[in-house]
Amino acid sequence: MIEVMTSNYAAAHGARLAKVEVIAAYPITPQSSISEKLAEMSVKGELHGQYILVESEHSAMSLLIGASYVGARTFTATSSQGLALMHEMLYWATGARRPIVMIVASRAMAPPWNIWGDQMDVIGERDTGWMQFFCENNQETLDTIIMSYKIAEDRSVMLPAMVVEDGFILSHTFEAVDLPNQDDVDDFLPKFNPELKIDFNDPRRFGGLVMPDWWSEFRYRIAQDMEGAKKKIVEVDKEFGKKFGRTYGGLVEFYNCDDADVVLALAGSAVGTAKDVSDKMRERGKKVGVVKIKALRPLPAEELRKLNDMVPVVGVFDRSFNFGHGGGIFSEMRNGIYTPDGGPLIKNYVGGMGGRDFTPKHMEWVFEDLLRIKKEGKVDRMIEWIPLRDGTGRWY
Repeated sequence: MIEVMTSNYAAAHGARLAKVEVIAAYPITPQSSISEKLAEMSVKGELHGQYILVESEHSAMSLLIGASYVGARTFTATSSQGLALMHEMLYWATGARRPIVMIVASRAMAPPWNIWGDQMDVIGERDTGWMQFFCENNQETLDTIIMSYKIAEDRSVMLPAMVVEDGFILSHTFEAVDLPNQDDVDDFLPKFNPELKIDFNDPRRFGGLVMPDWWSEFRYRIAQDMEGAKKKIVEVDKEFGKKFGRTYGGLVEFYNCDDADVVLALAGSAVGTAKDVSDKMRERGKKVGVVKIKALRPLPAEELRKLNDMVPVVGVFDRSFNFGHGGGIFSEMRNGIYTPDGGPLIKNYVGGMGGRDFTPKHMEWVFEDLLRIKKEGKVDRMIEWIPLRDGTGRWY
């Protein structure tokens, strides 16, 4: 059934269709309407599970960890400062191997206060051990939540998953969304059935003290299973495509890249703008392509290294900045692409933060700049901020 809805409502429907059993809710802009919609569904008796209001985001994640320990499928939503407040418990969810799914309406981090969208909050949590899946549009938000449960709950993975929608750009924008049939979702997504859970008839110890001589093995096992999750992500994406007719490239989508002279890599809602600009520039004979980063964790390094044989110049667009050397996705791309033999010329473009518009005009300028770099055979500056209030870029 096709309905027009925001990405926030699509996320709520995704949780409903996944038959989540415990929802921990605490409001924060711009995700609040997810919690509100789920509350409405709960009152109407449309939810499969229990809706619980908590006093903070830290409490929300703590509650879900406990619920997951007893075998419940769990869900929550947050943004920005709320995600930061969860920070301690994000590590706990990973170490405890709890396959919690959480959607983040990505938003700027204060101060100064800004409630609008950028990806600084989720980039800041990319090393907590959560899988991270970025969404291009509202349909992808709904579909990714359903797929995330199938990936996270697989016994070869058992890691939490963060679904990322750009705050306001997606969270509050209305688009047509295809709501899958519940029976089809049930057929695709089996009930959560963990191998180990709290059972009074089968007592075990969970989350106890580990001495130094075993600590590395616990971390190594998480690293192994995060790497192994790549195969499961691709499998689930293909299975979802066969079942529902929609697929998102698994880990990475290469768009107009086969014969491209340059490509731009990016994640989130800006991908749609980049694809549209790429199509229009190709009509004018300019061969530019788009690399959609669907999964930032696990990092699809093997897939990204294909760019070494595809193009001589790669641009990376970031809605975040690390205050180190470039944006978060730029840092990951650079690490993923390069081999001992080197790699393509690469440049970082930082923009669209704090809700600032990043328009097709800006995207076309980026592609033209990449074509200039290809022609000159060198990168003039590694990092460029666009646009700034004086109308120019700034660079390092």
